[in-house]
Amino acid sequence: MLDVAYEAVTDLPPGRLADIDEDRGRIRVRLDKHEKLADVLQQLNIAADRLLRSAHWFQLWKDEIVSRDTPDCPLRVEYVFHPKLPQDPGVLVWEDRGIVRVHVCRHLDTERFAALMNHASEEFLAGGQWFQLYGGEIIDNSPEPMSRI
Repeated sequence: MLDVAYEAVTDLPPGRLADIDEDRGRIRVRLDKHEKLADVLQQLNIAADRLLRSAHWFQLWKDEIVSRDTPDCPLRVEYVFHPKLPQDPGVLVWEDRGIVRVHVCRHLDTERFAALMNHASEEFLAGGQWFQLYGGEIIDNSPEPMSRI
């Protein structure tokens, strides 16, 4: 099962406005809650690019598996301000072949953005188009098998 969680925090190292940590089936996105969202998103775009360059994440688009190495459409995630998006819903996730674009209301603060992204990520992953290759194992959004002791 995949899990992506955003958190507005106060303990990032100086100069670091966004940090992404990856583990088996999960991503933790930590954002500096005291910084302007525009600055946070700028660094978040860099961190997302770095994560996807690791080549552990894939998108199933129709009958094609898209990766960072797909020649005509390398996999990417972009966070952009949308000039007319209202505070409700605040964020809107748009996906196409090789790209996820997160449209963000420019009037949000970092803490509200993180909260809205948790719900948006849950809905986005429910679409079942993403998977992670972790330690030779494919992790997707299907339920984990039950193990008996």
